[in-house]
Amino acid sequence: MTNNKVLAVIPARYASTRFPGKPLVEILGKPMIQRVYEQAEKARTLDHVIVATDDQRIFDTVEQFGGEVEMTSSDLRNGTERVAAVASKFNYDIVVNVQGDEPFIDPDAIDAAVSLLIQDSSAQMGTLVKPIDTIDELVNKNLPKVILDQQQQAIYFSRSPIPFIRDVASTNEWLNHHRYYRHIGLYVYRNSFLPIYISLPETPLERAEKLEQLRAIENGYRIKVAIVEHAPEGIDTPDDLQTLIYKLKENEIGK
Repeated sequence: MTNNKVLAVIPARYASTRFPGKPLVEILGKPMIQRVYEQAEKARTLDHVIVATDDQRIFDTVEQFGGEVEMTSSDLRNGTERVAAVASKFNYDIVVNVQGDEPFIDPDAIDAAVSLLIQDSSAQMGTLVKPIDTIDELVNKNLPKVILDQQQQAIYFSRSPIPFIRDVASTNEWLNHHRYYRHIGLYVYRNSFLPIYISLPETPLERAEKLEQLRAIENGYRIKVAIVEHAPEGIDTPDDLQTLIYKLKENEIGK
């Protein structure tokens, strides 16, 4: 087993334009943040799991179900800064940013991401992708696409289908000619890299695509990538929640 100590931080905020109070919504008897926490605890590579929030209601809920939680400043701009604020208090080698709106995140996927930095001591950052199987996924601007190099590092992330296949006129045929990948927003970092990363100013490509991870690439940092077969069920809107609950009741995803 590795000597690396690994911390998972789950950033959770109450305010959300599309779904206020999302971490506290109940999913068949448990608040969503509890389900995320319990899934993360199943990952074999993690030594410690903490929720990071700026809201007393979320803080109290995590304490009530026996989880560990840290209160962070409401001035922090995003989840990455919240993760960094918590990680700075601890002496861990690797830090995982586990999304707080994926209540059935696969623990094996977390382990796959952590293993990227365990196996490559020079890597500062890692993430996950899955193969794209449908044209709907390929053209959906809300599902960022990724192209990889021969060392399975990210070359670029885009909301557009990439690469463009010049000699195939119809986008509907592209999946027959190239293996496309969709990004999964779970990140791992060296704890020593996190303060550097959050201090970098916004970059032109990041601004254009509204994809924060491009900031690392534009500044010359490598992002290692692990390929997994399935994307977690994320919840962005109340409709997403109802769809998830329906699938649970139909036993389409695990309880």
